[in-house]
Amino acid sequence: MSDQSPTLAPRKRRGAELVLTLMAVVIGVFGYIAVGLGTTGAIPTDTYRLIGGLVLAAVGAHLAVRRFAPYADPVLLPLVLCLNGLGLVMIHRLDLGRQAINPDRGAFATGQVIWTFVGIVAFTAVLVVVRDHRRLQGFTYTFGLVAIGLLLLPLLPGIGQEINGARIWIHLGPFSFQPGEAAKVCLAIFFAGYLVVKRDVLALAGKRLLGIDLPRGRDLGPILLGWLISVGILVFQRDLGSSLLFFGLFVVVLFVATERPGWLVVGALLFVVGAWFGYTAFGHVRVRFEAWLDPFSNPDQNGQIISALFGLAHGGVLGRGWGLGSPEITPFSFSDFILASLGEELGLTGLMAVLLIYGLIVERGLRIALTCRDGFGKLLGIGLTMSFAIQVFIVAGGVTRLIPLTGLTAPFLAQGGSSIVMNWAIIALLLRISDQTRRPAPKTSRVDADDQTQVVKL
Repeated sequence: MSDQSPTLAPRKRRGAELVLTLMAVVIGVFGYIAVGLGTTGAIPTDTYRLIGGLVLAAVGAHLAVRRFAPYADPVLLPLVLCLNGLGLVMIHRLDLGRQAINPDRGAFATGQVIWTFVGIVAFTAVLVVVRDHRRLQGFTYTFGLVAIGLLLLPLLPGIGQEINGARIWIHLGPFSFQPGEAAKVCLAIFFAGYLVVKRDVLALAGKRLLGIDLPRGRDLGPILLGWLISVGILVFQRDLGSSLLFFGLFVVVLFVATERPGWLVVGALLFVVGAWFGYTAFGHVRVRFEAWLDPFSNPDQNGQIISALFGLAHGGVLGRGWGLGSPEITPFSFSDFILASLGEELGLTGLMAVLLIYGLIVERGLRIALTCRDGFGKLLGIGLTMSFAIQVFIVAGGVTRLIPLTGLTAPFLAQGGSSIVMNWAIIALLLRISDQTRRPAPKTSRVDADDQTQVVKL
């Protein structure tokens, strides 16, 4: 018999995850019913089909986690399903409003439902293929090259497509895809793999200025390269949002890896230089800055921002109610301004609840990263979580005029297939890191230990 003291294995908490998952489905179903009551005064006749579809998708994702990542965080998946369900309900509500104005307009909700199922399939595929996140470190530079290739795809003639002044889309047959969404994941893996090896060199301090240890001049290469990539995206693709997202992601991961505030100072200075360059060199950037400072100076050009602000004001604290507002009159209310649409129908209270869900997802992601035992997983978790957090901040800040509008979309809420699929992949990677972290270590019997001792003596 063994005289070792028993160790307590961590609880899997899959039952709690299932309960929270079903609660997320209930929220989506009640929202759909409320939209029907608000627009037609009756419960939609196809509610049972919605319930079946949502339960199938949610339980399928839960079973994938139960089978392939049994020790993963039990709260992250239900939070994401709740957001995804609210996004589907809001897009359906906007479809009804748009079709009331023009019956010939197509419905976005059907396509969004399909992309949601594709996203859950991608989520499951990541859990199946990536059994150990640490193996991704061996492909660090491969992911870096893939990210650069993805960012260059929209510039190729024939498949690159310019929409609303930004060349960030590729068009293949009937499908359009935004490669930057996939590049975001590849860059997070590349940054984590690169910095976990180079962090000791980059952590060396140089000159001290105003109480801050600045990095050495010879070590500025990585951040300058990240800055040049972001400026290149701004120059060639005219995409202010992705440029800010990628550069912010790199600076944050670099700061976490080295624990040197000097990198934040250098990053802030480079950001100011890049913003000034974009303002002076590109007319569309200048237009967005002017719309941010005073949207009412040019009502014809800034109509969508003005309409979104009036929609938020119309919603007030408690909102007009599902189906009782007029969010469909705002251009791009289903994508860039979906937070403003939610604010009009659900009010400040509902919008704060949505932002709180985003905050909880970020909190769980940071918790996963902080408890991870290996350096690569820690930096990868930080990178994936902060890419999510930065994107939410950019979107919410642009809609509320805290910062200039950039054109990014709210994760899991806004219409867009590439965004849905890649964000589901991000959640899968976070759950994989969480499962690896919380999984108990393999047990070693007393007999095996004695045998090993005898072998060493021989």
